Amino acid sequence: MTRLFKTLAAGSMAALAFSTAVPALALDDQQKKEMGEFIREYLTQNPEVLIEAQNALEAKQQAQRVAQSTQAIEGNKTEIFSSPADITLGNPKGDVTIVEFFDYNCGYCKRALSDMDEILAKDKNIRFILKEFPILGPDSLAAHRVANAIRLLAPHKYAEFHRALLGEQAHASEETAIAVATSLGIDEAAIRKSMVENPNDDLVRQAYQLANSIGITGTPTYIVGNEAVFGAVGLDVIEAKVANVRACGKATC
Repeated sequence: MTRLFKTLAAGSMAALAFSTAVPALALDDQQKKEMGEFIREYLTQNPEVLIEAQNALEAKQQAQRVAQSTQAIEGNKTEIFSSPADITLGNPKGDVTIVEFFDYNCGYCKRALSDMDEILAKDKNIRFILKEFPILGPDSLAAHRVANAIRLLAPHKYAEFHRALLGEQAHASEETAIAVATSLGIDEAAIRKSMVENPNDDLVRQAYQLANSIGITGTPTYIVGNEAVFGAVGLDVIEAKVANVRACGKATC
């Protein structure tokens, strides 16, 4: 195989490895066969190239996702940071706002609950918004419907209700949510009446539309400053984003 041919093949192999069409380069059938054999041999002997290419692809996709979310956040600030349907914890006049999209049946949200509590305990200048985003089936929808009734009937008890229901390992449903609420002294009949008179269907629909525009597909997802942070990334990552917002006005400086 000629040196020129090897150069052409090496330059094309990553694209071929990912089934991307490569121009024929006026190669005849024999040359194409030789190129294919060379690429196969090279990748067999150097499989780390595939890992490097995959990592590069994932980094590129993540950058695109962040860019999309940043643009959507800029265009939906009122819905994200100032919706009257959301409960705010911490300092209502805090200098940095964290928004969490969550589902009461999300196992990662349950584990991340301690992150929220630690942030609020350590940083008295954080405004923390809870954005209800029931995406894990009918029981999640029902549990969030109860939560909406608590928000309307006893907003001063919502935070306690939230921590109790999300902190439970049991599956969240209408029954378990009402049981938590009544344990806090909220009347069950009043809850059920509110659920009928004030269904949260529109709020859920708005949350779905907002999440779709930002590119949110799972929970938890956080909005910190101008950036979406996808997944239960842990306390250190969130605190670093908060520090960046204070330092340069953006989640990534």
